[in-house]
Amino acid sequence: MLKSIPFDSPLYEVDEERGIEYRNCDAIVGFFTVNGDIDDLLPEGLKPFSNPPQGGIWISHYSFSTVGEYHEYLTVIQVEDEQGDMGYYIPYIYVTNDAALAAGRELAGAPKKLAKIGLVKEYDVVMGYLERPTGKRLVTFVMKPNMRALGGMIDFVFPKPTYLYSVRHLPDVRGRGGVTQLVKWYAEIDFHTDPNGERVIFTGPGNITYDSPSVVDPVHKVEIGDFITALYFQFDMKLGFVDIIREY
Repeated sequence: MLKSIPFDSPLYEVDEERGIEYRNCDAIVGFFTVNGDIDDLLPEGLKPFSNPPQGGIWISHYSFSTVGEYHEYLTVIQVEDEQGDMGYYIPYIYVTNDAALAAGRELAGAPKKLAKIGLVKEYDVVMGYLERPTGKRLVTFVMKPNMRALGGMIDFVFPKPTYLYSVRHLPDVRGRGGVTQLVKWYAEIDFHTDPNGERVIFTGPGNITYDSPSVVDPVHKVEIGDFITALYFQFDMKLGFVDIIREY
């Protein structure tokens, strides 16, 4: 069991074999081409998977997980690692739960911060948003999930497992104990199915806006070019850890 401090009452405990488990979740995800130079956002050992580069935004609600209930926001860049695997580098990630924040930062290097995140269903629209602090709207993502998402595209963008990459950094103390590592981890997403056996994945028109850019939380640095697709889905998930693939 992977445990955090304090040892007699850890903030999180994660079964290393089973990973972090999630049940009855939903999310909206938008994929787009990325404008501009992203070289300064990617660590050594990763390169863009495509030209032009592609990225995405994920806003989700986890009604149950083994680190608690929470909302999550991610900005991702689609990359290829030195082993030839496709995955997603995470330059920015926000959560609403302290155990999820600590587990993500300490175990995988996910650069999580606490923020105000919402996933709202109203009328025929699903809206996700990110604010930090509350009232400072950084991102709004709206979509109208009005048709089924079919075909191989879903399995291409979310292969099983879907690899994720983060830089885990532990500052040194007077020159000792510091470490900076590129960590490869993964998500296994199990989409829910309806009574007819079809996966509960919908697509439709959508768009993402960076409402009020902030130098403190510069998620707008991943510039949105051409919007490719918007997805809404319901799912279960497992997060696990693959390896440390580079030390800097």
